[in-house]
Amino acid sequence: MILIDAQWLGYFAATLTTGSFVPQAWHTFRSNNLAGISVGMYSAFTAGVALWLVYGLMLGAWPIIVANTITLGLAATILVRTLRARRAARR
Repeated sequence: MILIDAQWLGYFAATLTTGSFVPQAWHTFRSNNLAGISVGMYSAFTAGVALWLVYGLMLGAWPIIVANTITLGLAATILVRTLRARRAARR
């Protein structure tokens, strides 16, 4: 049986989940195609990630802190760009 330290397992999980989000964020940044972005979903997702970050900070859990800091930056950027684009389109 292989024993894995819980923190390393956390880093591995964080790498996979954050890493899975990066290609979509990169595609969105490159193409600037924000038409398919759900503002409701991204608002809830961004708020959830922010809460996970706070949770990680409260626990001092670096895997949670690092992963959610990166994901929060990407998600918030996409959300803000989407809101700005939709506001500009209404004018």
